[in-house]
Amino acid sequence: MASRPLLFSPLILRGVTLKNRVVISPMCQYSARDGMPDDWHFVHLGKMATGGAGLIFTEAAAVEPEGRITYGDLGIWSDAHVAPYKRITDFIKANGAVPAIQLAHAGRKASMQRPWHGNGPINDTDRARGEGTWRVVAPSAIPMDTGWLVPQELSLDDIRSVQARWRDAAIRSLAAGFEVIEMHSAHGYLGHEFLSPLSNKRTDQYGGDLKGRMRYTLELAEILRAAWPQDKPLFVRISSVDGIEGGWTLDDSVTLAKELAARGADVIDCSSGGLLGSATAARIKRSPGFQVPFAERLKKETAIKTMAVGLILDGPQAEQILKDGQADLIAIGRQSLYNPNWALHAQVALGAQGEYEDWPVQYGWWLDKRQHILTDEAKQKIA
Repeated sequence: MASRPLLFSPLILRGVTLKNRVVISPMCQYSARDGMPDDWHFVHLGKMATGGAGLIFTEAAAVEPEGRITYGDLGIWSDAHVAPYKRITDFIKANGAVPAIQLAHAGRKASMQRPWHGNGPINDTDRARGEGTWRVVAPSAIPMDTGWLVPQELSLDDIRSVQARWRDAAIRSLAAGFEVIEMHSAHGYLGHEFLSPLSNKRTDQYGGDLKGRMRYTLELAEILRAAWPQDKPLFVRISSVDGIEGGWTLDDSVTLAKELAARGADVIDCSSGGLLGSATAARIKRSPGFQVPFAERLKKETAIKTMAVGLILDGPQAEQILKDGQADLIAIGRQSLYNPNWALHAQVALGAQGEYEDWPVQYGWWLDKRQHILTDEAKQKIA
């Protein structure tokens, strides 16, 4: 009997067992109102759970209203958010997957347009829709680009206040039924802004050299680890490189990963870019698996598990990444939007199940019956 593919072998992270290594990556839907998940988010995330993935992430959920990227972002800044999320996490668990939430603060990239409205600074057309600007904060008073809002530099008291909002969000996430939290420190948002020397020009203990620029992120990891149950995993998403001269480097990421591991983080989610432009504005050439080498290096040089993400398109490609020891988990993003049953199809392609063995029973019995009919017809034609 053939051995079980690594992609569909269980993974234990603290007290949480994932049924497989397929992760649905956080993907903003820009469709919330007042940060609340609604029927769209229930169906979107529910499809991913019935599609066979082991771990399902929400999109970035802002820890305070000012931390939203757009008016359509999810949030978890009040107790009123808990019940709508609980409906979603209950469904995900009922379908054999683990629910996860990505906690976030947009920093200087807050108060911008939804992508289908332009993905830029809010303008008069947005204001006519009732979507004006709000206060934007950052490590330093440096706008993302010409024409963008100039952020207010966070004072030391401000930093403590923001960090407290993250702690509160983690506690609410537990009440909402999530089993994993991820700290978003990538793509040009607040955590990344502290890390990169291009966006952090502070001269106090939160700026300057690498140690100073990592302080905010490492303190936040300690705060979240203390607030989050010890039997539940903590992920951290980073931009492994800025891809810009003078910016954050892969060597820096190795150092950061070691420090995060020492503070109880369990997995580094290895993305890249986004410091300037949109979250997906990579400054390195894109090709299938283009970010996998980042996950590979961090996995091999640190004591922490890594998650690969970025143009991982099919099961055989994902399986090879795991076989080669380049990562521990595989995050599927836009390919899961194209095919919410990506994991189920990958199982078939890798020979990990019968044609419809692991499909939801409500679908599988229909499809299996059809398959028998088609097979019988084929046999009759041959005869």
